[in-house]
Amino acid sequence: MSYQDRWLLPAGITEVLPTEAVRLEHLRRRLVDLYTRWGYEFVITPMIEYLDSLLVGTGHDLDLQTFKLTDQLTGRMMGVRADITPQVARIDAHNLKREQPTRLCYMGTVLHTRPDGFAGSRSLYQVGAELYGHAGIASDAEILSLMLATFEAAGITALHVDVGHVGIYRGLVAKAALSEAQQAELFEAMQRKARAEIANLLQQWQVETGLQQMLLSLVALNGDVQVLNEAAKALENAPEEVKAALQSLVQLTQLLPDAVLHFDLAELRGYNYHTGIVFAAYIIGQGQAIAQGGRYDDIGKVFGRARAATGFSTDLRSLTALMPDFESDACKVFAPAQVEPSEAFTATVNALRAEGEIVICGLAGQTGEAAAMGCTHELQKIEGNWQVISL
Repeated sequence: MSYQDRWLLPAGITEVLPTEAVRLEHLRRRLVDLYTRWGYEFVITPMIEYLDSLLVGTGHDLDLQTFKLTDQLTGRMMGVRADITPQVARIDAHNLKREQPTRLCYMGTVLHTRPDGFAGSRSLYQVGAELYGHAGIASDAEILSLMLATFEAAGITALHVDVGHVGIYRGLVAKAALSEAQQAELFEAMQRKARAEIANLLQQWQVETGLQQMLLSLVALNGDVQVLNEAAKALENAPEEVKAALQSLVQLTQLLPDAVLHFDLAELRGYNYHTGIVFAAYIIGQGQAIAQGGRYDDIGKVFGRARAATGFSTDLRSLTALMPDFESDACKVFAPAQVEPSEAFTATVNALRAEGEIVICGLAGQTGEAAAMGCTHELQKIEGNWQVISL
């Protein structure tokens, strides 16, 4: 590699320069404070650990997204985390071992082998919250509310939230007694909402007529809260577990009367590991989900304790890119270089910094004065006193 190319970064790997870094850190602190006020305890997980722990629950779907390497101390395979959710589940199940509901939140960089998600990056700054130990709809409503509060904290309002329940589709497929190969083929067609193809497959497999109609109805059952009434009629003869799943969505609307939600009963995001309500947030005009979550019960089973669980995650950098500009209240003060700083000068600088102002001290012989340093004010000595003067 020539010296001209040494500054290049791998595709999908980015660095954060000062202006963006200030915005990112501003939002990060705001979200940590938000989650803390909701009772979510902050945890920090390791960047790398054994694959046995990383690739559980949601991790199975991330196998191809995980960078793998061999531990030189043990010979065991390790992975660079591509998702923090399984790590937090381990903390709840193995480290904390609480019986009561546990609320945890996290923030940290994750690394993907391929570009993915809203920003098309391989290095995301994942932010999320998880609620363990409660299987009721109230915890799903809380997590969804917290996700909405996250966007509000970022000043993002042009939002579209899709909500579904994997139990509806799962219950109908179980009743149809399809083989694994048939289930996979139907699932792929359902993801594309290919109604004609779905109808042909169900007829070919000689699925009972009533079940065919119910499975086909899922493709069209999307819209506002009124679609749940339509679903109740279309799924009137469905198995009880399907009706219970649909009732969970009705209860969600009752717990979140002010939330604007869009329901999609063919929404099967995370179908392989989610066990109940699922949801995803989209920015109007953008095709990729910017946040997603749902219920994934029993994820802690591999760590010795099966726990009910629900949560959401998003990417801090994507949120930062979408948030409106903000102006810092702090002044940026240039303090001229001092050969021998006086006690009064040092005390003034320290007092300004204690008040939250930004003070940049000039260096003897430096190039560039206050304006060149991006300062809006300057410290000047007037009548024997150091004063802040606007430029």
